[in-house]
Amino acid sequence: MGLSGLAVAPIAGAVQQTTFVHNAAVAGDKKMHIVCVGAHPGDPEFGCGGTMAKYSDAGHAVTFLYLTRGEASDPAKTYAAMAELRTKEAAISCKILNATPMFAGQIDGNTILDKNKNEEMTKMILALQPDIVFTQWPVDAHPDHQVTGLLALTAWVRSERQFHLYFYEVNTGSETMAFTPTGYVDITAVRERKKEAMFAHKTQNPVATYNDYFKPLEDFRGLEAGVKAAEGFIHFKAKGERANIIGL
Repeated sequence: MGLSGLAVAPIAGAVQQTTFVHNAAVAGDKKMHIVCVGAHPGDPEFGCGGTMAKYSDAGHAVTFLYLTRGEASDPAKTYAAMAELRTKEAAISCKILNATPMFAGQIDGNTILDKNKNEEMTKMILALQPDIVFTQWPVDAHPDHQVTGLLALTAWVRSERQFHLYFYEVNTGSETMAFTPTGYVDITAVRERKKEAMFAHKTQNPVATYNDYFKPLEDFRGLEAGVKAAEGFIHFKAKGERANIIGL
């Protein structure tokens, strides 16, 4: 959507696609607002930083909405100290990707999914007036990732599907599970910039995390898509689209 190489339909009335498209139709001249929701600083960058770089390069506004500030990621430091460190890392990373950081105010390792939090997140997302929301796949070993994906999904439902919803993957095999992409984005040209944004998160052991998880994943999704490096996504379609199967 709005990107050459994203295997999904344009904004309105196009044939659904589930295979890689090298020259997907661009959404006219409209400048969109892309909101990427992640549980912790680093999740949007690691999961779909290449795609977000391509959106910002195309002139679209990109916002990273972090559910927490990563407070609990180092037991040797206080929550306040870690929040300060990881907030600074997020700011550096967002600058590299030309994205705007925002924080939803939940606490790392103690995220909440209830009526009040659903209402808060729905209001926060809708206030941004997104055209597209990317969020974490909720079938995940990390409870914060589960909560993040379900909060965004609930916002999509409550908004009466006013925006397009896509799920991204992180640490597939050890965290994200049962993830089968419906579309891919070729990130070959922006791969090094994504890597730079990932490596800005110095507290997250980025070298090992990249080499062990994300480089192999980008290579593998690239093989599936027929390019050098790619990111995969699941497009959560509206009711009418979900009810159709091509040829029937």
